[in-house]
Amino acid sequence: MIYVDADACPVKAEVIKVAERHNIPVTFVANSGLRPSRDPMVRNVIVSDGFDAADDWIAERASSGDIVVTADVPLAQRCVAENALVTGPNGRIFDATNIGTARAMRDLGQHLRETGESKGYNAAFSARDRSSFLQTMERFCRQAKSINQHKAD
Repeated sequence: MIYVDADACPVKAEVIKVAERHNIPVTFVANSGLRPSRDPMVRNVIVSDGFDAADDWIAERASSGDIVVTADVPLAQRCVAENALVTGPNGRIFDATNIGTARAMRDLGQHLRETGESKGYNAAFSARDRSSFLQTMERFCRQAKSINQHKAD
């Protein structure tokens, strides 16, 4: 299964493209409306407007052999703890070797923004980010299929 933290996700079409190639179901999770899909392998879940409701929904379901797409580092950390394969929409991989540093950097950035030390501007999403994401998704889909095959044996 592929779970996508879909609010403001810039790579929804790419997720579907790679998932279809590997015949892996996709669930988009958001707090607000999503464009319906006619693809039976795509499911849309709208959660409440509650704080972190989409994150909680994904984290409660993601496990080993699942792929999670999110730019939210705390959600990534929760999913890595469940052995899910986690990537950001820019292709950045979150795993046990780097999630602690990613969380520390995220918390530091938040602190700097709150104290006015930083304006917190994010770089624009680029064609290079999209390409990196596609490469990561392709690799993760192969890994997920392998993990799930071993679970089934």
